[in-house]
Amino acid sequence: MHDLDAFEDSLIERFAQHPVLANVSLLPDADFAALLLQRRFVSLAFTPSYDLAIDLLRDEAGRRIARVILREEYPDGNGHTPSHREDMTDDLHRLGISRAALVGSRPTAATKRAVEGAFELIAEAGAHDNADLRLLTILRFWGEVLVSVEYGRLWERMGPLLTREGENRSRFYHPHHVHDAKTHSLGTVSLLSGSHSDRLATRVTELLAREESTDCFKELEERSLRLKTDFYDQFRPALDRVAV
Repeated sequence: MHDLDAFEDSLIERFAQHPVLANVSLLPDADFAALLLQRRFVSLAFTPSYDLAIDLLRDEAGRRIARVILREEYPDGNGHTPSHREDMTDDLHRLGISRAALVGSRPTAATKRAVEGAFELIAEAGAHDNADLRLLTILRFWGEVLVSVEYGRLWERMGPLLTREGENRSRFYHPHHVHDAKTHSLGTVSLLSGSHSDRLATRVTELLAREESTDCFKELEERSLRLKTDFYDQFRPALDRVAV
């Protein structure tokens, strides 16, 4: 598992150093708002992505972990508590993005490719003999680990705006940065680990132990990373305008 951890950590670092994420504090306000509005469409695709993967999973242990994570997105069956999507909208408003901007936003071609690419990656994974390993790898890396990296970088720009009198008032971005993160190595995770990434990793590592090769794990993590980097590439021209 040590070699896989080193491989995965190198991908995480590569993503964290994407020019847009690494220089997010330099983006003009209008471009940062545009980025957040586009990233919202990717976030809206999170729950159907989990639903699709759950439909295709045959492994009951993995399906159960995915179900629990999915249900946490809607924490109150009685409708008294906002969903995580509503928490995101609340953070966006606190960041100064108006309802009119939200209403008027539409996904760009690059954003549509990012969303459709995730659905295609999941659907394709379900067709393999080792579909369970592939599906859980995608959910963990695309849906949790890399999301934590994204939100950690975005928080560098958001933090001062969403913190008042020492109180962190973020309801979506900072909490997801924390509870989606990879906090343990692949060899030391357990179901007692608090983050979504680590909970999924418990089953991923068990399924990996049955494989003769780890090639599919590496391939899917690289393809997941590509979906993410392609999404952020659309904002590179904004950096060019400020001569980064």
